[in-house]
Amino acid sequence: MLKIVIQNLQRRELSSSHAGGKVIDLIHQNGIDWMHACGKKGRCTTCKIIVLSGMENLSPLTEPEEIYRDLGKLKPNERLSWQAKIMDGELTVRVAEENKLSHIHYSE
Repeated sequence: MLKIVIQNLQRRELSSSHAGGKVIDLIHQNGIDWMHACGKKGRCTTCKIIVLSGMENLSPLTEPEEIYRDLGKLKPNERLSWQAKIMDGELTVRVAEENKLSHIHYSE
């Protein structure tokens, strides 16, 4: 069983039995609105997640993520939720401050 915990959304837990799905798809399947300004095309960084634990449970960096890392737009503990796939285990993430949506109440 795969699990994503979103720390600053009241530690909301999302589960799936399907490995290899994109992180943002699991988030959206659970009715959570998540910013993705480019329409999930990997052309911006608004869908990024801050990974607190479980980075080893994600797929390797994609080409767009490597480019954003090289440009300094993605830190080592950040991934693009539209690019990253959860492969196994548990992932604990946060919504980045600059990507929070105004209509959602975030916790700390």
